Amino acid sequence: MPGELFRLASAALGLFMLLLDDTIAALASPAGGAARGIVRISGPSALQCAARCAPAANLAALGPTQAPISLPAVLDAAGGLPCELYIWPGRRSYTREPLVEIHTLGSPPLLDLVLSAVCRAGARPARPGEFTLRAFLAGRIDLTQAEAVLGVIDAADARMLDRALCQLAGGLATPLGALRGDLLDLLADLEAGLDFADERLDFVSPAELIARLDSAGQALARIAGQLAGRDRQGEMARVVLVGRPNVGKSSLFNALAGRSAALVADSAGTTRDYLTAEVDCEGVTVLLVDTAGIDSEAEVGGISKAAQGMTDRQIGDAQLLLLCLDRGRSPTEREQTLLASDRTLLVLTKCDLSPEPPTVQESFPAHRTALHTSARTGAGLSELRRAVCHRLQEAAAETAAVPATAVRCRDSIAKAQSALERAYDLASRQGDEVLIAAELRASLEELGAVAGQVFTDDLLDRIFTRFCIGK
Repeated sequence: MPGELFRLASAALGLFMLLLDDTIAALASPAGGAARGIVRISGPSALQCAARCAPAANLAALGPTQAPISLPAVLDAAGGLPCELYIWPGRRSYTREPLVEIHTLGSPPLLDLVLSAVCRAGARPARPGEFTLRAFLAGRIDLTQAEAVLGVIDAADARMLDRALCQLAGGLATPLGALRGDLLDLLADLEAGLDFADERLDFVSPAELIARLDSAGQALARIAGQLAGRDRQGEMARVVLVGRPNVGKSSLFNALAGRSAALVADSAGTTRDYLTAEVDCEGVTVLLVDTAGIDSEAEVGGISKAAQGMTDRQIGDAQLLLLCLDRGRSPTEREQTLLASDRTLLVLTKCDLSPEPPTVQESFPAHRTALHTSARTGAGLSELRRAVCHRLQEAAAETAAVPATAVRCRDSIAKAQSALERAYDLASRQGDEVLIAAELRASLEELGAVAGQVFTDDLLDRIFTRFCIGK
């Protein structure tokens, strides 16, 4: 084991030196024309490269302790192009090394000319994700935050963007760092007691050991909850319409989708399979699903029974349920069960049929507010879209994990939990503290893999080669 750790440490050090002893440059703004474009330079010679391109800016006078500044300049090496230089001379930059951003007109040919001039001045073209990789290797961010950067870039809607930004702000890194700190303190206390076993000194009592292990287990369970169910890369939120037959689900589905995708009829049971449509809800794109009516009197066999099975599966897969109810009818036992779920929104349908308030309101749970809608007139549809967006954004803030992190960390979190559970079991039975310390080290190693304190070249390659150049 020590030899393996030494090999990994040596490989990491070699990778660190390989990446940080030269200066890189890349276009840091999106491809295509724009009012402004950015070329980013990072590395030991970043200021010298910029100075060769804009000699009149007098960058040579800046020392490593100089605060970040901005300067107007002219790029002589790019045909006298006016620009603004944003300069981080020391370790206060994103990469914790000298960094310069050249902001100028966002014309692709001009930006190509600037990048070529910078590379002639001593920089080399950056590889995909290399700026973020340098930030990670320098300790500016941990691996979960590096994956969040990619999540921000790849976000397809506001919900995915909120989740990635929450993780980038420390949604996982903060609780993970606190947990690792607590476990390291506990391991230090245990090992100090082992070092002074002959003197019979107790640095942590048996009761305190059990309490601290229990607290760590609960913290790790919360982190595991943030990652649970978030392992389907780039998947849209699944919003499922459920309710009794002929309650108006398909009409509502068509109204939200903006097209006649589902058959609508006065007779019950028109929908047997399920239908899907992508729907925009206030900037959040969701996969809206129309299902067969939930019917407690469904046949034991045949198509009706199969339709009920499909509906049940869609309910299980849903991030959010829209439970549709007739005005004036009390919810059934099955509907009451669905109403008790935190992932259910209550929707009253066909509200154009009666101007009177619904008599069913009294039977709702106290914390449920009904959304009044009419597929025929469009009443309440905007409010329903806003409610769906709000609920999904709340859920994204609670999970605070991008799918890439959930996929990578699932096994490590499970192993860390198992090691902590074994440590707790040993402590509860007053087992050997040497074994408890070994389990703590195993848990810490797995948590280190999540945060990036333990990594291999292959792991970094898999993560950072998925970035675009310039990030």
